[in-house]
Amino acid sequence: MAQERILFSFVGGNATATLASNEATRSLLQMLPITIEMRDHLRQEKTGNLPSPLPEVPRQRDFSKGTLGLWGPDHFVIYYRSGRVPQPGIVILGQVTGDVSMFDRPGPVTVRVDRVK
Repeated sequence: MAQERILFSFVGGNATATLASNEATRSLLQMLPITIEMRDHLRQEKTGNLPSPLPEVPRQRDFSKGTLGLWGPDHFVIYYRSGRVPQPGIVILGQVTGDVSMFDRPGPVTVRVDRVK
């Protein structure tokens, strides 16, 4: 898979991300465009549910600022701080390019996710 990119659009800004090359991201691309209601969790991430589960691929525990991840099969995460999660870890979906501080705000946000053309 070539370096596929996605665009996040929401009130307050836009951000792009480069996707990892795995079965989960290929499935994510097939469901775009989507709108996800995301909420703040632990003041380190925005989380929301995808319309359907993504395939299971290897997981890791460490993440960096801007990591896109998958906690459960349909539980989408955008990290705006670095850290480490407990077992079983997260599926890495990609990395936000540029400034992720726009996600660092309390409360929910509605995010539209689409493929960069």
